Amino acid sequence: MWRDHLTEIIVFTFLFLLVSAMGFVAARWRAPRDMAHLDEWGLGGRNFGGWITWFLVGGDLYTAYTFVAVPALVFGAGAMGFFAVPYTIVIYPLVFLVLCRLWSVSHRHGYVTPADFVRNRFDSPILALLVAITGIVATMPYIALQLVGIESVLKTMGVTGDNALARHLPIIIAFAILAAYTYQSGLRAPALIAFVKDSLIYIVILVAVFYLPYKLGGWGSIFDAADAKFKASPNPGDGILLNANNQLQYVTLAFGSALALFLYPHSITGVLASRNRDVIKRNMSALPAYSLLLGLIALLGYMAVAAKVKPLPGASAGSVDSNTVVPLLFDQQFPDWFAGVAYAAIGIGALVPAAIMSIAAANLFTRNIYKEYFKRDASPAQEAQVSKITSLLVKVGALAFIIFLDPQFSIDLQLIGGVIILQTLPAVALGLYTRWFHRTALIVGWVAGMGLGMWMLYQIPNAATKRAHFGGSAFPLEKFGFDTKMTIYVGIVAVLVNLAVAALLTLILRAAKVADGVDNTTPDDYFADEGDPRVTPGAERDADSAREPVA
Repeated sequence: MWRDHLTEIIVFTFLFLLVSAMGFVAARWRAPRDMAHLDEWGLGGRNFGGWITWFLVGGDLYTAYTFVAVPALVFGAGAMGFFAVPYTIVIYPLVFLVLCRLWSVSHRHGYVTPADFVRNRFDSPILALLVAITGIVATMPYIALQLVGIESVLKTMGVTGDNALARHLPIIIAFAILAAYTYQSGLRAPALIAFVKDSLIYIVILVAVFYLPYKLGGWGSIFDAADAKFKASPNPGDGILLNANNQLQYVTLAFGSALALFLYPHSITGVLASRNRDVIKRNMSALPAYSLLLGLIALLGYMAVAAKVKPLPGASAGSVDSNTVVPLLFDQQFPDWFAGVAYAAIGIGALVPAAIMSIAAANLFTRNIYKEYFKRDASPAQEAQVSKITSLLVKVGALAFIIFLDPQFSIDLQLIGGVIILQTLPAVALGLYTRWFHRTALIVGWVAGMGLGMWMLYQIPNAATKRAHFGGSAFPLEKFGFDTKMTIYVGIVAVLVNLAVAALLTLILRAAKVADGVDNTTPDDYFADEGDPRVTPGAERDADSAREPVA
């Protein structure tokens, strides 16, 4: 009953309302010139310094879903749950090479989205449209999963009711508040709130990793309890170490997730809001501090095993909601007031990424669908207004995922989202270094990679949810004819096929001398920095009418 958690509810509500007030105040933070412009509303004026960017990008990537789902996976499956740690270590050296170039060319030409870059690099509105749609589709379930994080906290506090309306009403109210201050303040709202969110998370986790082992008999007892649980399981998986059949899946999932992370529109939005290249360089060096935090968060799964936490019942009969493991651990082991702080950290941890994700998806729709195909002469104020409205619709769509679908299915959709967004790697990431790929070859490669990825995902069942298709991202190699029980991450296979098709078709099209459009960027664009002269806005589009029809 909620009365048993009254102190936790009061602390949670106070901190939630505090950051909501900050979200509304953020519209006047850092004196925006004109909020009726995507540079201001959608990118915070492109003027965030090192500390703001560090908190913003960190708050963008390490979400409420991370806080509850990673330790829940460790609690239920063991060592496989730690895949999130190496991939967040691998990613930063890779994106150090890529994101500085993306920031520079975007600064020089005024790009707001990765699809803007693709549109002008490859002179192909169709390829840009595919990149935009891919980003929107991959982002929607990701936003929904932030709601899963909030819902796990509300369930633990006994706030949710028995019927559908009572169960989802607190989440609807929370996201209505989020929608209101995001509409008003744009990217400044999550940037300001990220300071509070990350500070709370660091405090909670550091207290947990010192206090909980003391209460549970030390780290030796925690790992012994986890090892005993997995060995006694009737369906043994990894345990505290990976088994041989899962090692390839672990490596490819970690590497594939690393490649996908900064292809997501919300990740790029946080980077493009930076003031200059040095801000990005410093952040790529400093953001691994979050990876240390993530490793500590994952260990909460083993602590929950040692504490004998029993997850709350799930939505379907006989199921359990593994996402309640961490909130229940805090509820059982911490004083009520500190458990309330921990719940607020999770709840606020959902608001920051959800806001950035909705803004990023809205910017993609506005710049690469609305302006490209519906109103090419849209003014900056019209663009900003369309993006604001679209961000509201995106949040409504995310709510629909939770209300009308099993939350576990939303989690599977997020895994599918990683496979989907990876198919933009040749055009976006490689496109920053080379114009060698033919625009038509990139389109066909995208189709091939997406088609194979969807086929592979369709073949994967989920025993826990008793669903025959789209049950995860681990594809059995025996379906390819290999005599092994090993699995591999679907995204890696799909993107390799994408690249192979794009490379082969590029050779054919170049040999046939098929027209390839005009590159609207120059080599020095990729090294431009703060204060460098910018291309006149719209210059690329003004030249379109003088060119041949594009692919």
